[in-house]
Amino acid sequence: MEHNLDQTLALLTRTPDVLAALLRGMPTSWTLGNEGQGSWSPFDVVAHLIHAEHDNWIPRARCILDHGEDQAFAPFDREGNLSQSRDKTLDQLLSAFAQARAASLQQLRALNLVPADLEKKGRHPVLGTVTLSELLATWAAHDLTHLHQISRVMAVQYGESVGPFRKFLGVMHCAGHGA
Repeated sequence: MEHNLDQTLALLTRTPDVLAALLRGMPTSWTLGNEGQGSWSPFDVVAHLIHAEHDNWIPRARCILDHGEDQAFAPFDREGNLSQSRDKTLDQLLSAFAQARAASLQQLRALNLVPADLEKKGRHPVLGTVTLSELLATWAAHDLTHLHQISRVMAVQYGESVGPFRKFLGVMHCAGHGA
């Protein structure tokens, strides 16, 4: 599917509600469980998403619009908010994410992007040249990646409990995301 800004906004708008419906009020055995050393729990994923709202998507979009390829995006520390979030509850993080996402979407809409803006190029510090359209499509796919990750991590908590049914549960066989 070709990138479509309205469709991207439709997905980005729903992510906070999807996370809240899945995670709010859940026992910590579901929300703090992970896949082992160095992996993230659903709690950690929400902390990461908050950090990305503040330091990734809109700042990089503005960098493209203001500087083009002349200035590389600031590096993004994917674990930048994990330690600061430890003293919060998941419900607090879910609320903070909803607020941060609403602010990001308000800022994105205020840019009044036209098709020519979406083709503007910026410079990613690792990937090189990217367009604003690619960045915004990635934002939506990033949400879906982490929704998948949360589902996988939660399912793995019942990895032994499902017994032989495991062979029919694809989520239990997924090797994760990213290379």
